[in-house]
Amino acid sequence: MKTDTIFYRLFQSFPSIFFELIHQPPETANAYQFASVEVKQLAFRIDGVFLPTSNAASPIYFVEVQFQPDKKLYSRLFAEIFLYLDKTELTNNWQGVVVYPRRGIDVGETERYAELLASGRVSRIYLDELDAGETQSIGIGTVKLVIEPESTAVAKTRELIELAKQQITSEITQKEFLKLIETIVVYKFPQKSREEIEQMFGLTELKQTKVYQEAKEEGKAEGKLETIPFMLNSGITVEQIAAGLGLDVELVRSLAAQVNPNQKKNDELP
Repeated sequence: MKTDTIFYRLFQSFPSIFFELIHQPPETANAYQFASVEVKQLAFRIDGVFLPTSNAASPIYFVEVQFQPDKKLYSRLFAEIFLYLDKTELTNNWQGVVVYPRRGIDVGETERYAELLASGRVSRIYLDELDAGETQSIGIGTVKLVIEPESTAVAKTRELIELAKQQITSEITQKEFLKLIETIVVYKFPQKSREEIEQMFGLTELKQTKVYQEAKEEGKAEGKLETIPFMLNSGITVEQIAAGLGLDVELVRSLAAQVNPNQKKNDELP
């Protein structure tokens, strides 16, 4: 998995992390949707954009994750931004954010864009220069795990797992966070098997928790869910399907409505 893909997944699942990076309150994420946008006339796609959901005074954030030296980074970035601004109906102002692992990777040619870079419109973030105090944040700590040396990655991962147990009260959110941690770990140790990684980072113990047990049950349920459309088409009632498969009646009702939108409303289903 490419590094930028990991970051875009992080921002998609936990947009508050992005706003922590740019020194904004994490709650700011509630007013944004992270998306990949396309300039249809040109079949042109920008992978990382935070779009305001309602407030016209909030800026659009264009995000670029750059882990390889690229002299044309800024020419490409500004071309993408201005093409999108020209074609979109949104009238919001804009900000650009480029995330680098370290300053040495920032080799893009800047002479033609010096005024833009000096204007405050573009923030350049170097992960290895983030303040030590900020690493107490579980979000910032997760981002920095991507560049953590292998010699200290084990301890840092365990620390993040413990913080997740303490700080994330929602089991669904905790489950998603642990999945992201596992994704980063697999990326950092591609030579290790999944079993070895579980042992290294204590993930075997985590898989005994309620979060992982529920995930396991969800996996089993997937096979059951695939049979529901066939059973519905065979004339079996929602209640009979739920009882036979050991599933919640409302879950079966919801799937039934998706399979056949013309069926009766949920409260009228057999």
